[in-house]
Amino acid sequence: MPKIKRNRLLFGCLCALGCEILYGLSYVFTKQAAETAGALPLLGWRFIIAAVVMGLGVCFGLFRVRLKGKALKPLLPIVLLSPCAYFIGETVGIDLTTASESGVFLACIPVVSLIASSLILRKKPTGIQIAGILITLFGVLLTVLALGASASLSVAGYLFLLIAVLSYVIFCVLVEKAEAYTETEITFVMLVAGAIFFGLAAAGDAVRTGTLGEVLRLPFSDASFAAAVLYQGIGCSIFAFLLDNTAITTIGVNRTASFIGVSTVVSVVAGAVYLHEPFGVPQIIGAVVIIAGVYIANADASHTKKQQEE
Repeated sequence: MPKIKRNRLLFGCLCALGCEILYGLSYVFTKQAAETAGALPLLGWRFIIAAVVMGLGVCFGLFRVRLKGKALKPLLPIVLLSPCAYFIGETVGIDLTTASESGVFLACIPVVSLIASSLILRKKPTGIQIAGILITLFGVLLTVLALGASASLSVAGYLFLLIAVLSYVIFCVLVEKAEAYTETEITFVMLVAGAIFFGLAAAGDAVRTGTLGEVLRLPFSDASFAAAVLYQGIGCSIFAFLLDNTAITTIGVNRTASFIGVSTVVSVVAGAVYLHEPFGVPQIIGAVVIIAGVYIANADASHTKKQQEE
């Protein structure tokens, strides 16, 4: 493999890895905040803070965004899928189902990504990628189900989780095709759209329940909520989105999706260390299997004649 391609592959893999680590650590910051404040205030404040911080970064030259003269219409399907549709599907789906069910659904994202990439982008995954992603899927399922399998039998919950899976997968495909925009530009538009959509949704719900004043004061009156929205807004929404979009455009949908299981490992370990949640032999085996799957899916198969560089 040429050195430039090898460096590009390494850079893209590191971006995908960094993204999933940030997502995995968010579990520690947001679990308590979501339980006490609710999902909509958390999402609303998360994206408002993210949009404001990144907007200031653009103004001071920390982020380069050049949208003048570029049509924004092609980005509309991207922002409707993520953050809008994905977070609605994930939040409502998790609320209506059990932890094990939602974990199983979201673990299927890499497999669905393989199918979508093959059908839409005409990028056939290599045998090594398929094997690695299936191994990662097995590791995630083992880790999730080890925490206790239970069933809600909620058809509505399953449909919302399916919406989350499909939204994220199609979003990844569209980002890879959006060559006219930089990763920073896509991320900035996503954050602005999320701030408007979830900010209005949170405000509307607060007006309906008569808690608007309380919601507006949350970041200033609740330290755990403030920590959660700052981490999610800056860590997850800005940097993780940037890393995710960069990984997709650098190494493609298939390789990027293969790293999704890493967030499961990080969240389980972080939960055990900081929240004193169960962490036994099944979780350790699951973590090892996930890491092995990620490694296999991204192994250098330059000696395999049929390998396709993404």
